[in-house]
Amino acid sequence: MRMVTMVALLLLTALCGGCMPSSFRSTAQPYLNADRLDRGLVIVLTGIEGRSTFNEGIASGLAKGGCPYAIEIYDWTSSWVSIVNQETIQKNKNKACEIAGKILRYHMAYPDRPVILAGQSGGAAMAIWTAECLNGQSVDGIVLLAASISPGYRLDRALAASRRGIVSFHSDRDFLMLGLGTSVVRTMDGNFGTSAGMRGFDCPPGTPPEYLRLYQIPYNSSMSATGNVGLHLTSSSEAFVARYIEPIVMNTHWTKESIQMNVDAANGTGAVKTQ
Repeated sequence: MRMVTMVALLLLTALCGGCMPSSFRSTAQPYLNADRLDRGLVIVLTGIEGRSTFNEGIASGLAKGGCPYAIEIYDWTSSWVSIVNQETIQKNKNKACEIAGKILRYHMAYPDRPVILAGQSGGAAMAIWTAECLNGQSVDGIVLLAASISPGYRLDRALAASRRGIVSFHSDRDFLMLGLGTSVVRTMDGNFGTSAGMRGFDCPPGTPPEYLRLYQIPYNSSMSATGNVGLHLTSSSEAFVARYIEPIVMNTHWTKESIQMNVDAANGTGAVKTQ
């Protein structure tokens, strides 16, 4: 019991590493303006720490990679205490439906523009739940980084809401947070055990047709050159996002082959895919 308590305290400290009370968090949206909104929208969903340097790194990485769309950092959290945001499942799902309403309003103002959801850690679960609140293919794509959600969580509804599908990056090096951590503190969907962000999502028996549009990308050592060393929050590295994530966001037709070409090009082992 003493060991479990010590681990829990260690995890809480780690989870709060990027935290600060909401009154001290930045509210700036440097990539949210009329010109960018007219081209498309990427909603970056924060982790359980709320607005932080991590999700700001994702936004700036997309912009520096050349993404011309509006990029909005959306802080869905309700408390500056990270663990509270991990535990309030129904409140989080309700917030996800509010984000879905925001997307529908964007579609009304800017019809036929692409919308991408990008979420890291707890934000990945929020991206999935946001998609579940939408009808039809209301978003163009969903990108998950180090998803703090159960590997067995069914993605059918989220996949059905995404025209291109879901790209999920996972790392077997993410043991502290998404192996040990979610075994002690629970995943965003309330289960104890390893998260999908560590070992990937399980494919249901029979492979439902929606799952053919789930593209899972395991960590590889080439990514370390961009600052992503496979640990929980390093997937927010600006250089990693610019090299690996931005080309996928701008890839208008996701297939297993095209996503792999994007990753190979980022790894330096393949040609850049021409859109």
